[in-house]
Amino acid sequence: MSTVLLAVHQAYDTVVVAQVGNPTPEAPPGSEKILQLVRYLTWFVLLSGICGIIYAGGKFAWEKWTGGGLESPKMVAGAMIGGVVATSAGTIMNAVIGT
Repeated sequence: MSTVLLAVHQAYDTVVVAQVGNPTPEAPPGSEKILQLVRYLTWFVLLSGICGIIYAGGKFAWEKWTGGGLESPKMVAGAMIGGVVATSAGTIMNAVIGT
């Protein structure tokens, strides 16, 4: 088995591997409509997050006033974390892809 690996390794050393550059991404034709849809969805996600924080704030005030259990701080934290992920999605993808 080791002789096979040695032969493959020696054969690989003699072969010149072609260098392929990192191509720059190019949007396909008609992609402006898709990008517009993504911008609309981003706006909707941000609006939903703001509404979620407002709702959770009102619920927090109600829970404090009535003396009920406090569940709303988790809702506020979830809405804030979701907003951070939604607004930084492009940055996160650029970091993952490495462009």
